[in-house]
Amino acid sequence: MILLATNMRAPIVALGSIAPVVQGALNISETQVGWLGAVPMLTFAIGALISPTIGKRFGLENTLIAMIALLTIGMIIRTVIPTWSGFLIGTLLLTLAIGFANTLAAPVIKQRTPKQIPLITGLFSLTMTVTAGIVAGVVLPLSEWVGWQWALGGWSLLGVFAIVIWIFLRLHLGSSSHQAVALPTIGSSEISMWRTPFAWQIAVFMGLQSLLFYTVASFLPSIWVSKGLSAVQAGQMGSVFQFMAPISILSLTWLINRGRPIQALAVFAAVLNVIGVLGLSYLSTDLAWLWSSVMGIGCSAIFTLSMMLFSLRTYTTNQSSELSGMAQAVGYLIAFFGPLGTGWLHEATGNWDIPLFVMLILMIANVVIAWMVSRPLMVDGKKVSS
Repeated sequence: MILLATNMRAPIVALGSIAPVVQGALNISETQVGWLGAVPMLTFAIGALISPTIGKRFGLENTLIAMIALLTIGMIIRTVIPTWSGFLIGTLLLTLAIGFANTLAAPVIKQRTPKQIPLITGLFSLTMTVTAGIVAGVVLPLSEWVGWQWALGGWSLLGVFAIVIWIFLRLHLGSSSHQAVALPTIGSSEISMWRTPFAWQIAVFMGLQSLLFYTVASFLPSIWVSKGLSAVQAGQMGSVFQFMAPISILSLTWLINRGRPIQALAVFAAVLNVIGVLGLSYLSTDLAWLWSSVMGIGCSAIFTLSMMLFSLRTYTTNQSSELSGMAQAVGYLIAFFGPLGTGWLHEATGNWDIPLFVMLILMIANVVIAWMVSRPLMVDGKKVSS
């Protein structure tokens, strides 16, 4: 799972760090670069929507092995076909594969490590974040040394290594698809995640977090510059936001393993996002590092909590897969409109006031949703068994 996680964010953040170089090399427009940034959320949603059915049909491990291969192929295509169409096709393939992996990670963790769900989920999320941070920091200087194609495509070696290990373990451990499960029922019918209140609550909970994350990742330096910070200081605030993730994930995992209530942690994380957006909007820029930090902590904690709840609030691996797929499909569609809507409102109004006010209202609403989604109830509304 850790090897899988090393491949799930690096190809995306690598492009963001080296976008001006790629834009110049491929001679593409700002709009085309913008589409490369928007594609992941759409393909994440598509992958989340269709992956539970495919995973159930062919087996979780088999599907993930195929997706790691597809992700690796996508990275290689972006490197060996240095054109706009080649880069777009490669990005579509690798982000679709990541969409599958995002969804199927939770049921694999539930199936293979049912007594260590918070720990393994925390390690999985932490690995994604740390690897992304390392890649974001080294890809630009690496491009100056070996060229942008190798700087982007070289990470495909991680994919090849992951494929080898996953195939070995698949042959050694067998497939979870061969293990029979009995789905609990409501009345006489199987639970439908699309008609379950909890599934919609967690979808919105995760979606609003992702909306804030991708909006902040896109515009935080620009917003701080408009508030009076220098370009260098504003860029540092972007780094502060990203580097809070390891602290957040390690603290959250430790607290849950120590028996702290999930509901209190979820509400606290959502409140941190409110404080961060409030500070970014109206409070002192002298504390820019604090507002950026608390948003980074809140976003990472909510993402990790959501991944845990996919497993903790379902009875079976199939249910975990279906809940993960439904919630992430809806969530990433919500997130898709964050950067687009924020950018449109900024252009329409000429300032960041309205976009930030809208974001603040959404984060306040997410505090209520955090309380609802983290209640000790299973997906069918029954009390969590002790």
